[in-house]
Amino acid sequence: MVFLKAEKPLRWGIIGCGDVCEVKSGPAFYKVEGSELVAVMRRNFDLAKDFAARHGVARYYSDAEALIADREVDAVYIATPPSSHLPYALKVAEVGKLCCIEKPMALNFAECQLINAAFEAKGLPVFVAYYRRSLPRFKQVKAWLDQGQIGRPQHLQWTLRKPHTETDLKGSANWRTQADIAGGGYFVDLASHGLNLFEWLLGDIQRIHGVKSNLHGLYTVEDSVCASWLFDSGATGSGSWHFGARDDVDEVVIRGDRGLIRFNIFHDEAIKLDNGTIEKPIYIKHPEHIQYVHVQNILRHLKGELTHPSLGASAARTSWLMDCILGNDNSTTLE
Repeated sequence: MVFLKAEKPLRWGIIGCGDVCEVKSGPAFYKVEGSELVAVMRRNFDLAKDFAARHGVARYYSDAEALIADREVDAVYIATPPSSHLPYALKVAEVGKLCCIEKPMALNFAECQLINAAFEAKGLPVFVAYYRRSLPRFKQVKAWLDQGQIGRPQHLQWTLRKPHTETDLKGSANWRTQADIAGGGYFVDLASHGLNLFEWLLGDIQRIHGVKSNLHGLYTVEDSVCASWLFDSGATGSGSWHFGARDDVDEVVIRGDRGLIRFNIFHDEAIKLDNGTIEKPIYIKHPEHIQYVHVQNILRHLKGELTHPSLGASAARTSWLMDCILGNDNSTTLE
């Protein structure tokens, strides 16, 4: 379905123009051809005004509803913490505007379902900022898998270890470790990227189990998590995430019956293919603004040129996976 005419630019408003929007996402919304950033909102009016001045944005608000109601805004990017995603998304759907939501999509799977239902009722797509599915580096990994470069995938293993942050060691306020705001701890914030990517690479996960622990007691949510799962293809997967480690490790290994692929989710390193015949490291640079291709693909989806890889349905599945791992959902299969 075509939602956008080629000659008409898509005019965006951002709710929550904080640190993430400075380089990672914000500039993409006005640098991508056919996309304009016309309004921004932040609860602190002076900070919203400052962001607007530095990024050449015409209007700025301290009230999210005022931005959503702005007649010059066609689409809204919700870049706030997860606890506000559902109420803001429902307001955007109510006025019939397009929406892109920062990840994770909401606090839990149930909230994701409410968002998807609201936009489906309006006949509109909803996009979620799982932008790794659009990045050239991970598209190369998918190409190797689709080409059968490692044969039939058998197992995926992800290890992520990160040291404590200074903020946590000092006991300072941090919304990312407050369950009522973030939905969990660093696991929810960071592991969601990988889990979402893995289903794009290897297909849906049909069963998943996990355990969690708070080893260090610096905050109330989990700091250590392990999980195992089964893809529809029969391949297995496992992951371990520890936030309070001595070292900083980020490694994914996909093993097939004829080779393996190594890559990182967050570290800026080469991806590596080794299948006995080819041992090939490739470094593919990320775009300056990491969501640039993601935003490009939103416009291409709206013009009917492709189906965006990061829509609400797949993002909701990621929240379901995390709910199951953390014990927030009694089921281990998604009907």
